[in-house]
Amino acid sequence: MDGRALPVQDADENASADDLLLWVLVWSELAAFGILLVGFLVVGVIQADAFAAARSHLNPLLAGINTLVLLTSGWQAALATRPAASTPTRRRALVLAALFGFAFVAIKLFEYSTEVAVAGLPKFGAFFELYFLITGFHLLHVAFGSVILLLVAWRPSPGNIALITTLWHVIDLVWIVMFPIIYLA
Repeated sequence: MDGRALPVQDADENASADDLLLWVLVWSELAAFGILLVGFLVVGVIQADAFAAARSHLNPLLAGINTLVLLTSGWQAALATRPAASTPTRRRALVLAALFGFAFVAIKLFEYSTEVAVAGLPKFGAFFELYFLITGFHLLHVAFGSVILLLVAWRPSPGNIALITTLWHVIDLVWIVMFPIIYLA
Protein backbone atom coordinates (compact mmCIF):
# COMPACT_ATOMS: atom_id res chain seq x y z
CA MET A 1 0.00 0.00 0.00
CA ASP A 2 1.47 3.36 -0.92
CA GLY A 3 0.98 6.70 0.85
CA ARG A 4 -1.44 7.96 -1.79
CA ALA A 5 -4.13 5.51 -0.67
CA LEU A 6 -4.23 6.90 2.89
CA PRO A 7 -6.83 9.53 3.73
CA VAL A 8 -5.47 13.00 4.38
CA GLN A 9 -6.48 14.69 7.63
CA ASP A 10 -6.67 18.43 7.77
CA ALA A 11 -5.23 20.54 10.59
CA ASP A 12 -8.61 20.86 12.33
CA GLU A 13 -8.98 17.07 12.64
CA ASN A 14 -5.44 16.75 14.04
CA ALA A 15 -6.09 19.54 16.52
CA SER A 16 -9.31 17.87 17.68
CA ALA A 17 -7.51 14.56 18.20
CA ASP A 18 -4.71 16.33 20.10
CA ASP A 19 -7.25 18.15 22.28
CA LEU A 20 -9.08 14.92 23.05
CA LEU A 21 -5.87 13.18 24.11
CA LEU A 22 -4.88 16.17 26.23
CA TRP A 23 -8.19 16.17 28.09
CA VAL A 24 -8.08 12.39 28.55
CA LEU A 25 -4.66 12.86 30.16
CA VAL A 26 -5.87 15.78 32.30
CA TRP A 27 -8.91 13.90 33.60
CA SER A 28 -6.92 10.72 34.22
CA GLU A 29 -4.41 12.71 36.29
CA LEU A 30 -7.21 14.37 38.26
CA ALA A 31 -8.88 10.99 38.82
CA ALA A 32 -5.64 9.36 40.00
CA PHE A 33 -4.88 12.13 42.47
CA GLY A 34 -8.52 12.29 43.51
CA ILE A 35 -8.54 8.60 44.40
CA LEU A 36 -5.31 8.98 46.39
CA LEU A 37 -6.64 11.99 48.29
CA VAL A 38 -9.98 10.32 49.05
CA GLY A 39 -8.05 7.32 50.35
CA PHE A 40 -5.96 9.65 52.51
CA LEU A 41 -9.11 11.26 53.91
CA VAL A 42 -10.77 7.91 54.64
CA VAL A 43 -7.72 6.51 56.43
CA GLY A 44 -7.41 9.86 58.23
CA VAL A 45 -10.89 9.39 59.67
CA ILE A 46 -10.15 5.79 60.67
CA GLN A 47 -6.78 6.68 62.24
CA ALA A 48 -7.61 10.21 63.40
CA ASP A 49 -5.29 10.26 66.42
CA ALA A 50 -2.31 8.87 64.50
CA PHE A 51 -2.85 11.33 61.65
CA ALA A 52 -3.09 14.27 64.07
CA ALA A 53 0.14 13.21 65.77
CA ALA A 54 1.91 12.72 62.43
CA ARG A 55 0.79 16.11 61.09
CA SER A 56 2.62 17.78 63.97
CA HIS A 57 5.87 16.63 62.29
CA LEU A 58 5.06 18.32 58.97
CA ASN A 59 6.21 21.79 58.10
CA PRO A 60 3.21 23.77 56.80
CA LEU A 61 5.38 26.88 56.41
CA LEU A 62 7.65 25.13 53.89
CA ALA A 63 4.59 23.68 52.17
CA GLY A 64 3.08 27.19 52.03
CA ILE A 65 6.27 28.57 50.51
CA ASN A 66 6.19 25.72 48.01
CA THR A 67 2.62 26.66 47.17
CA LEU A 68 3.75 30.19 46.30
CA VAL A 69 6.69 28.82 44.29
CA LEU A 70 4.42 26.52 42.29
CA LEU A 71 1.82 29.24 41.69
CA THR A 72 4.57 31.59 40.50
CA SER A 73 5.70 28.86 38.15
CA GLY A 74 2.15 28.50 36.87
CA TRP A 75 1.95 32.25 36.33
CA GLN A 76 5.11 32.11 34.22
CA ALA A 77 3.67 29.21 32.24
CA ALA A 78 0.52 31.25 31.63
CA LEU A 79 2.64 34.15 30.32
CA ALA A 80 4.07 31.80 27.69
CA THR A 81 0.60 31.21 26.25
CA ARG A 82 -0.25 34.85 25.57
CA PRO A 83 -1.00 35.27 21.86
CA ALA A 84 0.98 38.52 21.62
CA ALA A 85 4.10 37.06 23.27
CA SER A 86 7.21 36.88 21.13
CA THR A 87 9.23 33.67 20.88
CA PRO A 88 11.97 34.97 23.23
CA THR A 89 9.30 36.01 25.75
CA ARG A 90 7.69 32.57 25.54
CA ARG A 91 11.05 30.88 26.01
CA ARG A 92 11.94 33.03 29.00
CA ALA A 93 8.56 32.36 30.63
CA LEU A 94 8.86 28.60 30.08
CA VAL A 95 12.42 28.52 31.46
CA LEU A 96 11.34 30.52 34.52
CA ALA A 97 8.38 28.19 35.02
CA ALA A 98 10.78 25.23 34.90
CA LEU A 99 13.22 26.88 37.32
CA PHE A 100 10.44 27.54 39.81
CA GLY A 101 9.39 23.89 39.34
CA PHE A 102 12.92 22.77 40.20
CA ALA A 103 12.87 25.10 43.22
CA PHE A 104 9.67 23.35 44.34
CA VAL A 105 11.47 20.00 44.02
CA ALA A 106 14.46 21.22 46.06
CA ILE A 107 12.26 22.61 48.85
CA LYS A 108 10.18 19.42 48.93
CA LEU A 109 13.29 17.23 49.14
CA PHE A 110 14.57 19.36 52.02
CA GLU A 111 11.19 18.96 53.70
CA TYR A 112 11.37 15.19 53.19
CA SER A 113 14.82 15.12 54.83
CA THR A 114 13.33 16.48 58.05
CA GLU A 115 10.37 14.07 58.00
CA VAL A 116 12.02 10.79 57.11
CA ALA A 117 13.43 10.31 60.64
CA VAL A 118 9.95 9.97 62.15
CA ALA A 119 8.18 8.43 59.17
CA GLY A 120 8.66 4.82 60.20
CA LEU A 121 7.32 5.12 63.73
CA PRO A 122 4.31 2.83 64.25
CA LYS A 123 2.42 5.43 66.30
CA PHE A 124 1.77 7.42 63.10
CA GLY A 125 -0.10 4.58 61.43
CA ALA A 126 -0.40 4.83 57.67
CA PHE A 127 0.00 8.61 57.55
CA PHE A 128 3.56 8.81 56.28
CA GLU A 129 3.09 5.94 53.83
CA LEU A 130 0.21 7.80 52.21
CA TYR A 131 1.92 11.17 52.61
CA PHE A 132 5.07 10.06 50.78
CA LEU A 133 3.04 8.20 48.15
CA ILE A 134 0.82 11.18 47.32
CA THR A 135 3.37 13.98 47.63
CA GLY A 136 6.06 11.85 45.98
CA PHE A 137 3.79 11.13 43.02
CA HIS A 138 3.12 14.85 42.74
CA LEU A 139 6.84 15.61 43.10
CA LEU A 140 7.63 13.29 40.18
CA HIS A 141 5.06 15.16 38.10
CA VAL A 142 6.68 18.49 38.98
CA ALA A 143 10.20 17.24 38.20
CA PHE A 144 9.17 15.64 34.90
CA GLY A 145 7.01 18.63 33.95
CA SER A 146 9.92 20.99 34.62
CA VAL A 147 12.12 19.01 32.24
CA ILE A 148 9.38 19.10 29.59
CA LEU A 149 8.98 22.87 30.09
CA LEU A 150 12.68 23.26 29.28
CA LEU A 151 12.38 21.05 26.20
CA VAL A 152 9.40 23.04 24.96
CA ALA A 153 11.29 26.30 25.65
CA TRP A 154 14.01 25.02 23.35
CA ARG A 155 11.48 24.47 20.54
CA PRO A 156 8.38 26.48 21.45
CA SER A 157 5.61 25.49 19.04
CA PRO A 158 2.13 26.77 19.98
CA GLY A 159 0.74 23.24 20.27
CA ASN A 160 3.50 22.08 22.61
CA ILE A 161 3.20 25.23 24.72
CA ALA A 162 -0.54 24.69 25.07
CA LEU A 163 -0.03 21.04 26.00
CA ILE A 164 2.63 21.50 28.69
CA THR A 165 1.07 24.61 30.20
CA THR A 166 -2.31 22.90 30.49
CA LEU A 167 -0.70 19.94 32.23
CA TRP A 168 1.37 22.30 34.38
CA HIS A 169 -1.80 24.01 35.58
CA VAL A 170 -3.28 20.60 36.44
CA ILE A 171 -0.18 19.96 38.59
CA ASP A 172 -0.83 23.34 40.27
CA LEU A 173 -4.49 22.48 40.83
CA VAL A 174 -3.62 19.13 42.39
CA TRP A 175 -1.20 20.81 44.83
CA ILE A 176 -3.76 23.49 45.74
CA VAL A 177 -6.21 20.73 46.68
CA MET A 178 -3.56 18.53 48.29
CA PHE A 179 -2.00 21.24 50.48
CA PRO A 180 -4.94 21.85 52.84
CA ILE A 181 -5.95 18.18 52.95
CA ILE A 182 -2.51 16.97 53.97
CA TYR A 183 -1.09 19.91 55.91
CA LEU A 184 -4.03 21.80 57.39
CA ALA A 185 -6.93 19.35 57.89
